[in-house]
Amino acid sequence: MTENQVIGIDLGGSAIKMGRFAQDGTCHQSLSIPTPQPSTPEAVVEAIAAAVGKLDPNNQARAMGLGTPGPADAKGRIAKVAINLAGWHDVPLADLLETETGLPTIIANDANCAGLGEAWLGAGRYYENLIMLTLGTGVGGAVILDGKLFTGRLGSAAELGLITLNPDGPPCNSGNNGSFEQYTSVTAIRRQTGKEPLELGKLAENGDPVALQFWEDYGKLLGAGLASLIYVLTPEAVIVGGGVSASSEFFLPATRAEIERRVLPSSRVNLKLLTASLGNSAGMVGAAKLAWQQIEQK
Repeated sequence: MTENQVIGIDLGGSAIKMGRFAQDGTCHQSLSIPTPQPSTPEAVVEAIAAAVGKLDPNNQARAMGLGTPGPADAKGRIAKVAINLAGWHDVPLADLLETETGLPTIIANDANCAGLGEAWLGAGRYYENLIMLTLGTGVGGAVILDGKLFTGRLGSAAELGLITLNPDGPPCNSGNNGSFEQYTSVTAIRRQTGKEPLELGKLAENGDPVALQFWEDYGKLLGAGLASLIYVLTPEAVIVGGGVSASSEFFLPATRAEIERRVLPSSRVNLKLLTASLGNSAGMVGAAKLAWQQIEQK
């Protein structure tokens, strides 16, 4: 009998990454295709359907999960808005893909998928309750409770980058001021220093005192933001991913010290502070896990 498998898809503004996964997380085949330009919903669905045919020529997949760059609805059917994709508003993406491929489909926000991927096969695989922060152009997040993605009643919970760190801080696209991502994203680092995070990481490696001080200050701000989340969620682990995490050795010690200073020991028993381990494949892996969870619930 042929082994059951699912397809996990990470839909990005420039590339669509996908893989065919067994229930234990083994990836049997993966591929990446360029995101069609202009990236209308119709063009994207057509491109994904064609790629699924190549990825699963023997029709072994039973379901499909997809991470979308923006919020999805609570049922995992509709891409409400997709950042960097043209003309995406309330797109019934799961329905469109099911019609084209015949595979039951579920969708979720891409940061949520990355968190689920790390929880399944990455740095968080030994923990049932964790927070994932993706420190990239913006700051995304995911909350995993009892091994399941927490998305709240509207499907839009765990926008961790948008919590307030400083009420009088820089304006945020969300309408907030001084949000977490205004201090910890790649964009914020560029604004503060005029440099790229990787550049600052290299300078710190070479012992540059200004860069080392920058990372220490950055780590403190990260710890202050995480303190609020830890009090609410009491996770077993906090996983830090995204481009900025490449320099984690320079800021995580200060983050840990700040958490220990701000958070009562009773709310952080055995708390682990970890760096993400799946890199760019986390979203695809998490989307596959989403598909497996949907099958298991039926």
